[in-house]
Amino acid sequence: MIELYTWTTPNGRKASIMLEELALTYTVHPVNIGKGEQFRPDFVAINPNSKIPAVVDSDGPGGKPMRVFESGAILIYLAEKTGKLLAREPRARSETLQWLMFQMGGVGPMFGQAHHFLRAAPEPVPYAIERYTKETRRLYGVLDRRLGEESYLAGEYSIADIATFPWVARHDWHKVDLKEFPNVARWYAAIAERPAVARGMAVPG
Repeated sequence: MIELYTWTTPNGRKASIMLEELALTYTVHPVNIGKGEQFRPDFVAINPNSKIPAVVDSDGPGGKPMRVFESGAILIYLAEKTGKLLAREPRARSETLQWLMFQMGGVGPMFGQAHHFLRAAPEPVPYAIERYTKETRRLYGVLDRRLGEESYLAGEYSIADIATFPWVARHDWHKVDLKEFPNVARWYAAIAERPAVARGMAVPG
């Protein structure tokens, strides 16, 4: 049994989409970050960085419980646990991990900053808005070029796509029209049609 601690953010939805894609049994524990619940001692014991998502696998390695925090680490852990959505062949595995790290180091942080300065900052900060919206559009360009070469980021549908999709799902938050990036639009529509993705995007309900 997997215990999923999550909230309605792109990072949280990576984990729920992955669990749905793998058809693993899991229990959802909402952690309302708007109310600061990520700082509760019981959650900090699972993730010392006080961020969602986090999972506890009662059937971890050696049959012992295993906690995993950081969304990318969760995707890799679950992929390795099941042997799915992360290729074992070295070149294909490396390609998948490279695009996963592209999301972790680029798409997530930059899109997130664009979200903040466009939607949540107490007052407009023109320099920050320009900086992060410009970088967000640059990253969309990288995605679009890649998806003009392959159907999915690593060739086959993988954890790299699962990691990236929930961030692109908020394209309206950073004022990006997907019509400007037709390859991203095609990829986004294809993934959105997956039943497991739809279920994962609705967690926590």
